[in-house]
Amino acid sequence: MAKVLCVLYDDPIDGYPTSYARDDLPVIDHYPGGQTTPTPEAVDFTPGQLLGSVSGELGLRAYLEAAGHTLVVTSDKDGEGSVFDRELVDADIVISQPFWPAYLTPERIAAAKNLKLAVTAGIGSDHVDLDSTISHGVTVAEVTYCNSISVAEHVVMMTLSLVRNYLPSHQVVLDGGWNIADCVARSYDLEGMHVGTVAAGRIGLAVLRRLAPFDVKLHYTDRHRLPEELERELGLTWHESAEDMVPHCDVVTINAPLHPETEGLFGDKLLAQMKRGAYLINTARAKIVDRDAVDRALRSGQLAGYAGDVWFPQPAPEDHPWRTMPHHGMTPHISGSSLSAQARYAAGTREILEAFFAGRPIRDEYLIVDGGALAGTGAHSYSVNK
Repeated sequence: MAKVLCVLYDDPIDGYPTSYARDDLPVIDHYPGGQTTPTPEAVDFTPGQLLGSVSGELGLRAYLEAAGHTLVVTSDKDGEGSVFDRELVDADIVISQPFWPAYLTPERIAAAKNLKLAVTAGIGSDHVDLDSTISHGVTVAEVTYCNSISVAEHVVMMTLSLVRNYLPSHQVVLDGGWNIADCVARSYDLEGMHVGTVAAGRIGLAVLRRLAPFDVKLHYTDRHRLPEELERELGLTWHESAEDMVPHCDVVTINAPLHPETEGLFGDKLLAQMKRGAYLINTARAKIVDRDAVDRALRSGQLAGYAGDVWFPQPAPEDHPWRTMPHHGMTPHISGSSLSAQARYAAGTREILEAFFAGRPIRDEYLIVDGGALAGTGAHSYSVNK
């Protein structure tokens, strides 16, 4: 029998919900391109429930305990003597979310002598040291595509919020004012702007598709160029690198995984190559940008706005400069954790566990590391240090 250690974010401040704003979710059984949504043998939750917090337990307890496994759920993941560190020593499986990542460092992986499987309930396994999992024979899996559209919708929302100056205008209402001139002095139309994405995978392509009806000029850069017919359909202009693309764009959205080639990509040098007054949206990973360079670019006016929901570390400390820099639209890491997405990533986590316990292959698109090497989606998206 296995010990499963699951790290989830805390419950709502006023307690775990007893009711919800909506009674149901739309039924979605496949993603764009045809990949099916998660197909576990069963689930022990109602779609639309809060599953990603501690009391939600990803809907896994009944399933795991009925099979004789042990489930430990905690939000305490950082600092000396954390519950995560104490329980990790003899854990067979670790489940974590990108929104509240349990950082599986080389030291933690070395200390976890029984660890066989690390599951990301969501997308993005950069909080797991992939080199160490390869050398220790640990399988890494994530629920690919489960919240890609959720994140893409968040990107579109943030783009419009920044360009139209929505958040400060809403604050005027909350403050009891009617300061129209103050609101519109930084408000523009998105129509006709040039918008580019760094990476055009599942999320980046979904962003491009959703922005096309706004009559914008679309650009992208990606290590894998899209098919020519798709470029024609969406009117895409491809660039060999981010350096080539950003001078042309009024809005740049980052939708790339974090790996050695993207870490620190948007520093002072690249930000200076962007149009003055451009907007930068980052729902990918915080370390793709230089924290302080973004702050400087906003204060100097080189950037007109920055929005995203990824920080480093997570949760971000109270004195993180992104909380107080001007013209930002930051949220905590929520873009991929809507209640709709939670139903999919909880079901996908169970699907992965079912396959693992039964000795069946885990879906290739879910795999990041397997058999001592990058595998599946991991081989497509990540780089390993040598």
